[in-house]
Amino acid sequence: MKSHQSTAGVPPAIEQRVRDHGPVVDMTFTRAIYEPLLATQPRAGVRVVRNQVYGPDKRHRLDVYLPDPAAATASPLVIVFPGGGFIRGDKSERENAGLLFARAGLATVVANYRLGPTHRWPAGAEDVVRAVEWVRLHASEYGADAARVCLVGESAGATHVATATLLKRFHPPGGLAIAGAVLISGVYNLELERRARRQFGIATPDPRNEAYFGTDFERYPAMSLVDQIDADPFPMLITYAEVDPVQMQVQAGELFARLVTRHGFSPELHVIRGHNHLTQVFSLNTGDESLSGPLLKFLTA
Repeated sequence: MKSHQSTAGVPPAIEQRVRDHGPVVDMTFTRAIYEPLLATQPRAGVRVVRNQVYGPDKRHRLDVYLPDPAAATASPLVIVFPGGGFIRGDKSERENAGLLFARAGLATVVANYRLGPTHRWPAGAEDVVRAVEWVRLHASEYGADAARVCLVGESAGATHVATATLLKRFHPPGGLAIAGAVLISGVYNLELERRARRQFGIATPDPRNEAYFGTDFERYPAMSLVDQIDADPFPMLITYAEVDPVQMQVQAGELFARLVTRHGFSPELHVIRGHNHLTQVFSLNTGDESLSGPLLKFLTA
């Protein structure tokens, strides 16, 4: 397995643009910066198998990124769940993660999942578990080790991964039994976001949360996973961006504190310097190791 150290940070010109733009989620701004870089990202040594079906819904599709040639021994397997505010997002937007991890010797799956408002909570968490079960069933076909599955979720994907892994009610019979999970700038306290909309600058009505979690606000505490955690400890990395919206930073800290003080976890915690909510994940496989360094260190440990 290759070793990795985070040595290359965000390019100064990009960091300055990010800081000047502030803690906003702006896809147009992010694409203007990163689409030229991603158009020339490294692809050599990776074989891709696209649009594998892992469930009955049209969104139940995933792409598999494999080291080519395959390693002599079975590779750990990473499943990536992209973000999109619960209402959008596609696996094609995180091709850079699949390429990056496969180039590092990790068999990697990037999966779509069902979206709101057509599909409501807990559809995303259910799809995480469905994807894990598919991967375990097919791992040997891709030279991967079904016993070493790690999950990576970003934004809404992080919420789904956290819900699926930290709440036992979503585990399959016999347990989920993953090797680890990475949570990148997710929503972990839905009730807090509702009550602190003014302080966080969240719109009313909330186009993200209400589309997926609904408008029956009495149910929000039961869908706020920080208050529902009952899973046994497993390895975890929690990250957020230095220029993330403040609600992402608060919730990452709250989740970390709850896991450590109440549930026996000892997660890693990283602040991704010089990046905002979107630029951190778009930087993967561009030579900027601000996020990829901590990810690869955790996933290859």
